[in-house]
Amino acid sequence: MLNQNVETFLGCDSAYLDASTVLFGAPFDSTTSFRPGARFGSRAIRQESYGLETYSPYQQADLASFSVFDSGDLDLPFGSPEAALEAIRTRTATILSSDKRPFMLGGEHLVTLGAVQAVSALYPDLHIIHFDAHADLRDSYLGVSLSHASVIRRCWDILGDGRIAQFGIRSGERDEFAWGASRIHTQLFDFSGLSDVLASIGERPVYLTVDLDVMDPSIFPGTGTPEAGGVSFSDLLSALLQVIGRTNVVACDVTELAPSLDPSGVSTATACKVVREMLIALHRS
Repeated sequence: MLNQNVETFLGCDSAYLDASTVLFGAPFDSTTSFRPGARFGSRAIRQESYGLETYSPYQQADLASFSVFDSGDLDLPFGSPEAALEAIRTRTATILSSDKRPFMLGGEHLVTLGAVQAVSALYPDLHIIHFDAHADLRDSYLGVSLSHASVIRRCWDILGDGRIAQFGIRSGERDEFAWGASRIHTQLFDFSGLSDVLASIGERPVYLTVDLDVMDPSIFPGTGTPEAGGVSFSDLLSALLQVIGRTNVVACDVTELAPSLDPSGVSTATACKVVREMLIALHRS
């Protein structure tokens, strides 16, 4: 059984045994290739969440009505992606072994791989829904295979063809798109076709990973690799509610908030609201 963190995300102070969802932070950004700072994302989301109410007018439901446990941030070795991923895999497996849903707060997007390793071991027919500006399908970046730029490629190594669908993509090398064309479902720029993908997945287990740079940097500048042309918060929320409401989401994450890159605090406030809405939706579904 895990111990509760001293400071918890808004309303997530239930006892571990009572909770159906367990939050944990993965403060890691050692492979960031442009602007660092995502290692501070999970802590900022937790600290700034108290600027929100627990009630969601979007879903007409209150986070305080549900049981969520916040186990705090992992202590991760910044110099070793392998060791960091193993710590994330272990924490995820521990949560799953208690028959609870892991919800990870990043951190750069590479942290997703550690969680997927654990979830796929329990759910061999796992599918991934991926919201992002970047394809993340490079086999390596600067000769390194464990990189935020290759995280979905590494997840494909585990799952294989036809089990990953990504939306909002608007950046990547030509070779990434060519490689993924017959292996990964990629929707450029927006969430078109999401409903059909969800229907094809049906009741199979889903890992939902949200790289917050899927949103346009005009509304979410606090991220390491901003890409113009992203979706709005409303579009993202609608897509998240569809995925959570229509599929069996067994684990999820929110990554790539770099709070120091947006001194206004708007990006952190937006990330907090994304997490709140996801938590409520997960418990209503």
